[in-house]
Amino acid sequence: MYVLIGGAGLVGLSLAHKLIELGHTVAVIDIDRNACRYAREQVGAMAFEGSAVSTEVLLEAGIRKADSVAAVLRSDALNLALVTLAKHYGVSHILTRMRHRDFAEPLRFAGANHIVSTVDLAVSTMVNAIEYPQVESMMHFEQGQIEVLKLAIPESCYVVGRSVAEIAQDVRFPPGSLIIGYQPHPHMDLLIPNGSTILEPGSTVLIVTKPGSLHQIIDFIEGCSSSSIIFSR
Repeated sequence: MYVLIGGAGLVGLSLAHKLIELGHTVAVIDIDRNACRYAREQVGAMAFEGSAVSTEVLLEAGIRKADSVAAVLRSDALNLALVTLAKHYGVSHILTRMRHRDFAEPLRFAGANHIVSTVDLAVSTMVNAIEYPQVESMMHFEQGQIEVLKLAIPESCYVVGRSVAEIAQDVRFPPGSLIIGYQPHPHMDLLIPNGSTILEPGSTVLIVTKPGSLHQIIDFIEGCSSSSIIFSR
C-alpha cells in the first residue's frame, strides 16, 4: 500500500515508521528540510520538501497513486485543505488529525474517512485512567459505542481452567460482551478462540463490550481474584 503523509512532525514520522515496519511504502511531505532528511535517513520513507497543500508538490509525491493519505499538519485549516485536495485527486482512504471540534463537520464534508481528535483522545484516556485505574488503555469504536479491552488473566482468577463457553454462560459475565481473542502466552500469537478454548493462568483475552458494561467486566474479574489486572491495547 502506498501511503502519503502530510506533515513530518512527531506524529507524522512515528506513523511513517510504523507503517514501514508493517511493509507499506510511505512518503512524507513537509516544508522542513531537516525533517525530510530525517524521514529519509532514519525512518526509511520517501520525503518531499514543500507544502503538503501545494498541488505541484502533491503531484510530485504521487498523490494520484496513493492508497491512503494521512493529514497530520500543524493546523486544522491545513489538514482541511489537504483532505480536500486528496479527495479531489481521487484518494479513497483519507485520515486526518483534528485539534478543534469545530472542524469535525468540515473535515467529514471534505472527504475524511477517519478523524482522530487529539483533545478527545487525551481526555478519554485520562478519564479512563481515573475512573478505571485497572485499565491501562482501551480501543474505542463507533464513536465510543463499543470498547475492546485486552485483559491479562491472573494466576488465581476464577476463569482460569474454564472454557470460553462456560465464561459466556456465567451470570456475572455482562450480557452482550464477547471474548474475541486469546493469547496463551505473551510471546505467542493472538488466536481467535472458540467455545472450547480453555483459559490458562497468565494468558490474555480480548473482550468486546459496551461502555456501560465496563464496571461489570472489572467487577467480574476483581471478584474472582485480588490480583491486579492489566488492560492494554
